[in-house]
Amino acid sequence: MGAHHPPFPTVGITGKPGDAAVAGLIERLRPILTERGCTLLLDAQSVASGGNEGVERLPREQLIEASDLVIAIGGDGTLIHTSRALAGRDDVALMGINRGRLGFLVDVAPDRLEEVGQVLDGAYVVDERLLLAAEIRANSDDTLLSSEIAINEVVLHRWNTARMIELTTYVDGEPLSDHRSDGLIVASPTGSTAYAMAGGGPITQPSLNALVLVPICPHTLSNRPLVIDGSSRVEIGVQPGFIGNVRVSCDSQDELAVHQDSRLLVYAHTTPIRLVHPPGYSYFNLLRAKLGWGSPMGGPDPRNT
Repeated sequence: MGAHHPPFPTVGITGKPGDAAVAGLIERLRPILTERGCTLLLDAQSVASGGNEGVERLPREQLIEASDLVIAIGGDGTLIHTSRALAGRDDVALMGINRGRLGFLVDVAPDRLEEVGQVLDGAYVVDERLLLAAEIRANSDDTLLSSEIAINEVVLHRWNTARMIELTTYVDGEPLSDHRSDGLIVASPTGSTAYAMAGGGPITQPSLNALVLVPICPHTLSNRPLVIDGSSRVEIGVQPGFIGNVRVSCDSQDELAVHQDSRLLVYAHTTPIRLVHPPGYSYFNLLRAKLGWGSPMGGPDPRNT
């Protein structure tokens, strides 16, 4: 038999900054990687320098460039931050180990690190997730003023005012609505279980090529959440007089300023993120576990009786 070649020869690890447990988890991961001939790299920006001697530390950009698989240790926020850094890199996979609370995206538990070994042995599920691109463009000449990436949602929201803001929304150049609200959420299917769900939007299966539009506390109750095709381009304009009272948030991690005579453009990024899960991963199992969905009336599943 020939030598075993791991599907991910070089594994980079990033973590939640300030989490003391990250170093210990890396020490437990090292023999799992070593047994399979994988090279381990650490993110110099987020993994503390104490412990894990002999492992090369690289700036995050270099780590991503050199890795076949990036493991993010933390909560969903850590994985979201890492996934945005991976935008455009379809040759790098991403996996999460959960050190947070809810964990919709980071699904490997710290007490089940053997699942990492299964992934490195080639037993895994690949899950492509749509990314969102957000741009602020000038109305006059379409100049790009600023841009960001999001995996969950892009939100245009009111800021420094108690008043509602007035928005005009277009989909592929066609007018959709003029409305007063606290803002508008444009979510990916991944983000449908985040802010969009809290705002009354639908849960959308991540494999769908779709965008979800969810108004935030609309003045008109008929202004309801809307699911549109994932190839659509959403444009949001702010009515004059409200420009100074809005901000654009991307995954609640970065903000863009809306300028006079400008608009927000949101669309699907050309390259999805490749999430890797252990074998047996099921999105519906995840929903049941995280949202507390049980079998009918709390009893046994009638299909098994």
